[in-house]
Amino acid sequence: MVTSQGTASVSFPFPSVWGIHSSIAGRTIIWGTLSIHSIIDNRVVGTVNFRGRPIPINGFWNENTKQIEFDSPYATFSGNLTIIDDQQSRIRHFILQGRFLMKPPSLQAGESGSWIATTDIALNQFPVSGNAYTGQLPPVGAFLTSNFLHQHQNFWGRTI
Repeated sequence: MVTSQGTASVSFPFPSVWGIHSSIAGRTIIWGTLSIHSIIDNRVVGTVNFRGRPIPINGFWNENTKQIEFDSPYATFSGNLTIIDDQQSRIRHFILQGRFLMKPPSLQAGESGSWIATTDIALNQFPVSGNAYTGQLPPVGAFLTSNFLHQHQNFWGRTI
C-alpha cells in the first residue's frame, strides 16, 4: 500500500499541508491551510488555519472509498480524494473536495457550502497502487489552492 501508520494505509502523503478554499452559495468565504498531521487506524488528526491561528481537527479516513470526514470547533467537513498525475509537468495533484456545515459557536452556524483542498508532489516521490489516479486535468480550484499554498509556504522566504 501507499503510506502506513498504525493499521491504516493512506493514498496521500502525511504529514502534509494543503491549501484550502471554502465557499457558500458560490461565494468565497475563506482561504487557508489544512494540515494533516497523522492518520492512525483511520483517525485523522491535524489543524485548519484560516485566520493565522491553527484550529484542531479530528476525523476519519476511509481508504476503500477515499472519503474523509473531520470536525473543527466551528464546522464539520466531508469529502473525497482525487489523485491526478500531470505527466508533462511531472506533478501528482492530491485533491480533497466536498461539503461543510457550519456549527455553533460560528456566526454562520447552520449554513453549508463546498470546500476544496490541494497539495502536490513530484510525480516520482509517492507511488500509488491500483487505479487510484487519473490523467484528467484538475479542477480550477486545484490550481488556485495550490498557488495559495505555495505563496503561503514561501511567505518572506520561510515555511509557515
